[in-house]
Amino acid sequence: MLNRRDAFRGLALTMGMVSVGFAGPVAAALPPLAWTPAALDAEQARALDAAAELIVPKTDTPGAREAKVPQFVDRAVATYLDKPQAELLKTGLSQMNADARAAHGKAFAELTGAQQTALLSRYDQEAAAARKAWKPRHFFSLLKEYVTIGYFISEPGATLALRYEPAPGEYHGCVPLAEIGRAWAL
Repeated sequence: MLNRRDAFRGLALTMGMVSVGFAGPVAAALPPLAWTPAALDAEQARALDAAAELIVPKTDTPGAREAKVPQFVDRAVATYLDKPQAELLKTGLSQMNADARAAHGKAFAELTGAQQTALLSRYDQEAAAARKAWKPRHFFSLLKEYVTIGYFISEPGATLALRYEPAPGEYHGCVPLAEIGRAWAL
C-alpha cells in the first residue's frame, strides 16, 4: 500500500504507481476546475491541478486537489513569488501543455495518467540534471517545492498526513520515526 512518505520520494515512484494502477484512475477522474485562478490562465491552472494531484496523490489521506494545493500555488504566484519565480512557474506550466500537445495532441490535463507521469518524470530528470550542472533552476523543482509546501501547510496535510497534537505536552527531542509513524506538524 502506498503511503504519503512514498509519494515524496520522487516521481520515479509515481512511475511505479502507474504500473500498478494508482495514477491512471486519478488522472481519468479529473473533475472540472472548481476554482477561479488569480494569476494563471485556465489551461495553466488545469495543468497545475493535474500535476499537483500526481505529485501528492490521494491515498489514505487527502491528495493535493482535496487539500486545495493548486489554489495555494496560484495564490503564491499572484502574491508571494518574485517576478522571475512567478514567470518560471507560469512558463513551465505552459510548457507542460505545449509538450503534451506536441507528443499527444492534447493539453496536459487531458492526457492519461501514464502520459502525464511520463512527462513529469522527464521534467524531474531535467531538474535533477540542471541542479547537478549548476544551471538555472528548472520550473519543475519550483513546482514540486510549492506543491509540497502547500500540502503540508494545508489542514489535511498538517493534521492527517502528519501527526498533530494541539496540546503536545512534554517535549521529547530525539524520537525514532518508527515509534511515532509519521512526522509531526509544526
